[in-house]
Amino acid sequence: MRVLTWNIRTGGRDRGGADRLEQVVQVVDQQAPDVLALQELRGFDSDGLMADVAGRVGMTSHLARSCFGQPVAVLVRPPYQVLDAGALRRPFHHAAARVVVSTSAGPLTVLAAHLYPYSGGRRRMEVDWLVAAIRRAPGSLTLLAGDLNSLDPTVDHTERLAGMPALYRRRHLRRGGRGVDTRAIARLLAADLVDLWQSSNMGVPEAEGLSVPTRFGGAEFAGMRLDYLFGTRAVAERVRGCRVIRGGAADTASDHYPLLTTLDLS
Repeated sequence: MRVLTWNIRTGGRDRGGADRLEQVVQVVDQQAPDVLALQELRGFDSDGLMADVAGRVGMTSHLARSCFGQPVAVLVRPPYQVLDAGALRRPFHHAAARVVVSTSAGPLTVLAAHLYPYSGGRRRMEVDWLVAAIRRAPGSLTLLAGDLNSLDPTVDHTERLAGMPALYRRRHLRRGGRGVDTRAIARLLAADLVDLWQSSNMGVPEAEGLSVPTRFGGAEFAGMRLDYLFGTRAVAERVRGCRVIRGGAADTASDHYPLLTTLDLS
């Protein structure tokens, strides 16, 4: 099974600018994921846009609407069957979707989320809601995918953040500027979840895992890994690779690169 997560930036369309949705569809077609987690789906909850895009890539969609930010969705490609689907009923700034997929190895629960961008404290709270949902998931196979807007606690980010404009640097610092805020990712690791890119790429340069910015741009980024795939240990044991998709349309379709993992669920 191929699982891909991607923040497509404001639904693949810019106000007064280019329509990038064709490039988004092109990348999805090229990568042919069986499960696709999408974030920043502005406008996808109206005018049938979600159904239209899902049909173009040959998948069924499960959208979670947002009260404050932008929707997220999980799409699943036949012949995989969805056993259950819905939104997590918590006040996420954006949204979080939950889909349970039938596999030969047992039910796979996929959570797709886009965490709060402006405050580490709020991200930490949203992660706690996700961890609670993971603990309620059926079986041992659970995967968390999405733009977590959070930095990895195992890496020193001091120099990189120092070069960012103060407006954006504050998003990744603890209150009062007391050090880099990595609490959201630390809580996922403390919950015994495995960072699939990190566990699959031991010895690989950190730069290979950076998911922002792309050639499209992103003034708020300074070469960061903000997009993640986390799995329970039962999922991590089945990973056969995890990589950031670069090149071609992926360079300009969004300000985030897609992240792809392959699972052996035989």
